[in-house]
Amino acid sequence: MSSHPTQPIRLIVGLGNPGTDYAATRHNAGFWFVDLLAERYGGVFKSESKFHGQVCRILVKGRECWLLKPSTFMNRSGQSVSSLARYYKIGLEETLVAHDELDMPPGVVRLKFGGGHAGHNGLRDIVSAMGGKEFWRLRIGIDHPGSAREVVNYVLGRPSRPDAEAISRALDEAERVLPDLVEGRFQIAMNALHSS
Repeated sequence: MSSHPTQPIRLIVGLGNPGTDYAATRHNAGFWFVDLLAERYGGVFKSESKFHGQVCRILVKGRECWLLKPSTFMNRSGQSVSSLARYYKIGLEETLVAHDELDMPPGVVRLKFGGGHAGHNGLRDIVSAMGGKEFWRLRIGIDHPGSAREVVNYVLGRPSRPDAEAISRALDEAERVLPDLVEGRFQIAMNALHSS
């Protein structure tokens, strides 16, 4: 087990594409997660042009946590993340990015610190804009279409009903470990998510 930082999470970024055309697509699984958090914690997203996205502030166990949905489209997500992180002086290691993950089946969700972008355009742009990859990722399984040529159409398509229900259950599991994340108890959160 590699050592990882234990600073509390102060910013959770959900990756997705803005607009109703994309709302139900697999690539928007990150948006689904932060929408769920806002709903559970009574937060409301508001458009903030200076952050190039929709922003919501919630309190979890008395700790402030920012939720962000970039409105820049996936491949420019870093512009949004870096502007909010700079403004509120939030470090890379205090940031969690929730994103769709082709390499895991629906219903699986995993917490990971650092690593590459694995071809994910949203992650690639955040690494570039933030000047590092030492941030947390919440990887939300959506499965792989089987062929690299089909990936773009697949991620921009809607999951089947069973897949959507499995993803929804996984997001519920991830929401339950939020108190651990904002208190920097990552090993506890990982144990809970990775044993399911």
